[in-house]
Formats: sequence, structure tokens, C-alpha cells
Amino acid sequence: MEEVIKVPKREGGIMSLNPWQEAVTNLEAVAKQIGLDKNLLETIEKPDRVLEFKLMIKRDDGSYSIFDGFRSQHNNACGPYKGGIRFHPRVTKEEVMALSLWMTLKCAVVGVPYGGGKGGVIVDPHKLSLTELEKLSRAYVRAVAPIIGPDKDVPAPDVNTNAQIMAWMVDEYSHLKGELSLATFTGKPIEMGGSQGRTEATGRGGVDVLNSLAKYYNLSPQETTVAIQGFGNVGSWFADFAAQEGYKVVAVSDSRGTIYNSQGLDIEEVIKVKKEKGSVTAATGEKLERDGVLSLNVDVLVPAALEGAINEADAEAVKAKYIIEMANGPTTVEAEEILLKRGVKVIPDVLANAGGVTVSYFEWVQNRQGYYWSKDEVFAKLEKIMAQAFDEMMAKVKGERLTHRQAAYANALTKIAAAVQQRLS
Repeated sequence: MEEVIKVPKREGGIMSLNPWQEAVTNLEAVAKQIGLDKNLLETIEKPDRVLEFKLMIKRDDGSYSIFDGFRSQHNNACGPYKGGIRFHPRVTKEEVMALSLWMTLKCAVVGVPYGGGKGGVIVDPHKLSLTELEKLSRAYVRAVAPIIGPDKDVPAPDVNTNAQIMAWMVDEYSHLKGELSLATFTGKPIEMGGSQGRTEATGRGGVDVLNSLAKYYNLSPQETTVAIQGFGNVGSWFADFAAQEGYKVVAVSDSRGTIYNSQGLDIEEVIKVKKEKGSVTAATGEKLERDGVLSLNVDVLVPAALEGAINEADAEAVKAKYIIEMANGPTTVEAEEILLKRGVKVIPDVLANAGGVTVSYFEWVQNRQGYYWSKDEVFAKLEKIMAQAFDEMMAKVKGERLTHRQAAYANALTKIAAAVQQRLS
């Protein structure tokens, strides 16, 4: 076993940072490079609206609890606001604003007709009963109902939210409106108008990007080693699809630690063990510290947890040649500068994890048409969109000598700016 360089431990698995400042720093740097008008940048940069509110629910024991909630609507020049709702104890207004900005860029990168939005509630959902979780979900909808809708703002699942929560939310919204409104939410159960492949979409889209990366840089899947930080919905599906495509997934981690096998993990076993025992560390393989996954000598590192997972100190320890950002904002600005100087290629989140919003778009289209596609059709359409977005990014990387993030941002900003200008003219 190779030596694993220790990286700093951080409370909750992520570093303390201002995600909004991270997002704005990258945006402004690229805007300057492409010569975007300062006033136009300001129009694009600032959220159109950020709603803050209190949610009160009655607990099972008869007591009452109050939770802080947010909804950031960043920009709708290209279409309705679109973005998930996360339930997490470390949600902040700045985080939600940053995520909505990234979503605006993400939608533009892959060319789906949406703008960016994001929502969140400061809560540990694991401390709520199922009944209490339903009450909180419905309370959130009542707070944002006036500003959402299929042509206004289309929420979806995010961290600690899922299809069941979307079912409660669409039911509550439909009661408020007096009519069934399936297209107002995506990520719903199949029985309530959800799309085939939506659960797997972000991970599947990430592997489509991995395939494009391998093709462009002449990597053989069978000889390409992959390490994945985070084994929730995104990380586990990425691992599953990557293994199916022949890549050697040698390490995965969760909040309890990392499991490693230089010959490749049995991903089916890891998924089963995670489900049954609550952690990947119970699977067959060598057990490492949680952040040990970041410093393994692999070809591709996939941060698939929360934002800020790779900071300056981590960057010095990273040995991977490529990073595919499956989390939102996992690499800090300072960390990326270090990685780039060391020759590491960083495929940005606004492309890499856009599979989720792309299939959410498919779900929205299917709801409005009343016509539904098979999983094979969904994945074929997704692969085409992800491959085209990757090629557009690489054309700018090669033609203008930009980093991968700069190229993706430049493509997105160009599209958004054109839409803003056409609305004003």
C-alpha cells in the first residue's frame, strides 16, 4: 500500500469558507478575460431575489420548533429559475446564493432553457421523525408558493432531500393552487410524474464526462484508476456507472472513512454494505482515514461531497492527474491555483455534475407534454448533451488557452449575456 499523505481534518468534512465569494471570484475573473461589460456582469452576478423566512412546525411531542429557510432566484434570462432544496444544519444564505449562481452557469453550459435557483433549510433532518419531516417540507412550500411554478421557478431535490420530499411538496403546492401541478417540481417519484433515470442522472452524467475526458486525453478505462470522495447518491451512482464502463474504482469514502483496494473495489458490494451497515468502511478493502482519499495516487479524483472539500493544504497532497468535480464548488480558488501549477486538470462542477439538472429538464418537458421516455432514451439524450458541452469546453481550452473552468464559465457567460442583452434591446 502506498503512503497516504494526511490532510487537515475539518469539522463536518468541509472547510469554513464563504461560498458566495468563491463563486463571484471565479465569475469576475472569467468576465474580465472575455471582456464582458461591467454593468452587464453586475446584472448577471447579483441574484434577482433572495427570500429568507421562518418555518414553524409542531413536533410529535407537542412542542414547536422554528427553522430558517431560504430561496435564491439568481437569474432567469434563459428560462425559469431551477435548483434544488437542501436540508442541512450548515446551510447559509451565502451558500444558497452561490449554488443558485452556479446553477445559472450550469444550465447555460449544457444549454437547457433554465436560469439558476437554490433553496435550503437550516436543519438536521435525521433528528426529525417522518411526520415532522413532512410538516417541514410542506411548510417550505407554503413559504415559497407565490414565487415558484412551472414557468417561474422549478425546485428539485438536493442534499438530504429526495423523491418522497418532492412528492409532499408537489402535493402541498397543488392543494394551494387548486390544481395538479406536476411540472413545478422535478426529482419526483415515477408514480407522480418523475422521469426514468432522474435518481441516477448526476452520477450518469458525470461518467459521460469521464468518458469524454478519457477519449480526449487517450485514457484506457481499464488502466484508469478512480477515487471518489463522498458516497451519497451522486458518488455511489458515479462509482457504479464508472465500474460498469470498465474504470478501476480503487477508493471511495464517506463521513466515517475511506475504503481502498489497489486492484479495484467491488462496487456492488460497497453499495450493498453502505445500505445495510451505514458506511463504506464495512466493505472489503483497506481502511484509511476519511480524507485519505484525497491524496491517493490515482488518475482521477472525484470530489462528490460538499463544497470546499479541497482547500490549499489538500491541494498540496493531491496526486491525481485529473479532478472531476461532482460536488458543487468542491475546490477553493486557492486550491485550484496550486493544482493548476502542478499540472492537474480540473473539470468544473458546472459541467461535470450537470447531468442532474439536464434530466430534471427532461422531467419538466415530459410533465408538460404528458408523454414519457424510457430510461435508455433518457440516458441517450443525456449522453449527447454532456458530450457536446464537453466538446464546447475543450474547443475553448484549446483555442484560447483557458483552464477548463474558465472555458466552461466563458461559454456560459456568453450565452447568458446574449439573453440579457436581447431582452433589453
